[in-house]
Amino acid sequence: MAAVLDSVRAFFAPTTFAIDTENPSDVVARENLLDRVMGPDRRKKSSEKIRRSRVPAEGLALVARDRDGHVIGTVRLWNIEAGVNDEGTPINALLLGPLAIAPHHGGKGIGSALMRAAILEAKKRGHGAVLLVGDAAYYERFGFFAEKARHLVMPGPFERSRFLALELTEGWLDGAAGMIVASGRMLAGAPVRRAA
Repeated sequence: MAAVLDSVRAFFAPTTFAIDTENPSDVVARENLLDRVMGPDRRKKSSEKIRRSRVPAEGLALVARDRDGHVIGTVRLWNIEAGVNDEGTPINALLLGPLAIAPHHGGKGIGSALMRAAILEAKKRGHGAVLLVGDAAYYERFGFFAEKARHLVMPGPFERSRFLALELTEGWLDGAAGMIVASGRMLAGAPVRRAA
């Protein structure tokens, strides 16, 4: 009977996890997780075109680990220019994504914890705004809304209602208009495109 009670307690006990900075040994686990959660077409998305051959923003690649240290969640933020302001000056911002949680760990608050940690760290590092393409019903709880991104566009197809922004500094995206372009560091050894 004691074993049965212990099993029941273990089943209902909250899963513990820790948020950590991603490290090089997490790459295979992260990519496998993203393939499982996002599917085979994940590399065809507009957001992926911006991230391709780039390094995430400094200190803004986070993972969730279970008690055994396995990667069960991931979120990364990327340096971008969010169009230009009224004077034609590029607006530095971040693009969030992808956010993914291992399917058997869904509904345990891991995604929310990763989001809050990423937003807090971005703000601490002095970033002014974060943009993403995602489910508005989910991301509104963190302060993301379509209104601030209404004059911005992604390269390639995207759903306007899913293109959301959060200002970390009030007014950061005022007057922002134009195309989202990558501005972060290139991966070492990534091909450099030269103008013809």
